[in-house]
Amino acid sequence: MDNIYLGIEFGSTRIKACLIDDGYNVIAKGDYDWENKFENGYWTYSLDDIKKGLKGSFKALKEDYKNKFGKALTSVSSIGISGMMHGFLAFDKEGNLLTPFRTWRNTVTGRAAKILSEKFSFNVPQRWSIAHLYEAVLNDEPYIKDIAHITTLAGYIHFLLTGERKMGVGEASGMFPIENGNYNKKMLDTFRSLVKDKVPWDILDILPTVKTAGENCGTLTDEGAAFIDEDGEFKAGIPFCAPEGDAGTGMVATNAVLKGVGNVSAGTSIFAMLVLKNKLKNVYEEIDVVTTPAGDDVAMVHCNNCCSELDTFVNMFGEFARLIGANTDKSTLYNTLYKNTVNADEDCGGITAYNYLSGEHITGIKKGSPMYFRTVDSKMNLANFMKSLLYSSVASLSLGMEILFKKEKAQADRFLAHGGLFKVEGVAQQILSDALNTPVSVMETAGEGGAFGMALLAAYMVNGNEPLGQWLNDKVFSRLASKEVTPSQAGVKGFKTYIKRYKAGLSAEKELEKI
Repeated sequence: MDNIYLGIEFGSTRIKACLIDDGYNVIAKGDYDWENKFENGYWTYSLDDIKKGLKGSFKALKEDYKNKFGKALTSVSSIGISGMMHGFLAFDKEGNLLTPFRTWRNTVTGRAAKILSEKFSFNVPQRWSIAHLYEAVLNDEPYIKDIAHITTLAGYIHFLLTGERKMGVGEASGMFPIENGNYNKKMLDTFRSLVKDKVPWDILDILPTVKTAGENCGTLTDEGAAFIDEDGEFKAGIPFCAPEGDAGTGMVATNAVLKGVGNVSAGTSIFAMLVLKNKLKNVYEEIDVVTTPAGDDVAMVHCNNCCSELDTFVNMFGEFARLIGANTDKSTLYNTLYKNTVNADEDCGGITAYNYLSGEHITGIKKGSPMYFRTVDSKMNLANFMKSLLYSSVASLSLGMEILFKKEKAQADRFLAHGGLFKVEGVAQQILSDALNTPVSVMETAGEGGAFGMALLAAYMVNGNEPLGQWLNDKVFSRLASKEVTPSQAGVKGFKTYIKRYKAGLSAEKELEKI
């Protein structure tokens, strides 16, 4: 079938497949739930889990398509693959995985990240592929000499389906620093000097080839088609755009590619991307510099924790509802609990929550522990408690953004938000607007997230004759509805009061690390 485009994104807890038509409307979807595992000191997913998830999400998409259109999905115009950024997948020349996949969630590369940041004069976070690689070199891990290729989750799946070791520039910028659309030459040389006589390979030879949005990056092979569709109905030969990370697809999904525009993606983790009008003057450990899928510099504030603890409490309230015979679906639970926060005090009535299920580098927390406290004169009720959980979902992000706004005087004209946190209309959107003191828009496609953004990048490769930002603005989002909220004076004041308590309580959070 012509003029339909497929995006598949591997998120932390869900793999989504999204099919859009030539009007850029979502016409079919498929999901597959999965979870990472903590094994031998690392957060990981097995290759079997990755492969099952790819097949499972595609099978669900095919079923949805057939139910809606009464025929099998046999072809699309183009495909794009996205995944959680960063992490480390290392293969030998025969294609064997040399060590289990190390995801972005691992914070075990502190020594390497510190050395690289100092040598590069550029912040290299612990999540980045190059930090994982150099940490392995420093640890003299036995497989290092056998590395032929390193990649990310999106890059691996792209290779599985096309046989091409190529990478979108946005995703590549989370592997190694980028300059002028390719790996930074000076930093490549610096890295070479650091590993001289320790490894038999050259860093440039083991990294994927960098591509920008709009470039063709291979086609679905016969083997790839047979793999993704065990029914044998899906045809080979379909072109692929460059694989991208969830940060890049989030920017695309929210029309946040132009300079001065930011986006916030909120799910298991939360991160904000602001396309810079000017380069940063200083280096900050809390701020990553990556790129858009078109190669423009972006300041990224990434926080490991967002919705997971909030979801735990929603599930607990659902359990209570079942115990008293009030069976209700999850969507109703979320809507009821979120919307009731309009009855809360703006500062959550003196209640403060920490959603740290893992470490959080923005606030210097190495080992997370969910924590709550309230002042003796607090107003403990359901609305205030739930609002404190929603505030905690964006609290660390707001502290990171403070650096950009106050120290760098960075300008944000608006933020566009997407992800699971924003599925309940208006609630978390207003909280984020108050926390950042900036207008926040949510598109009608907000719940589709990065899979939708990846499908748009696939469509851009076929249809785009102008710069990506202009194409998105003029050809795509001019057709799609969005709702904007602006900061409320009372909300901004209430969040400032909350975040003051939040900062003060971080010392107690750090004490919990000793347990």
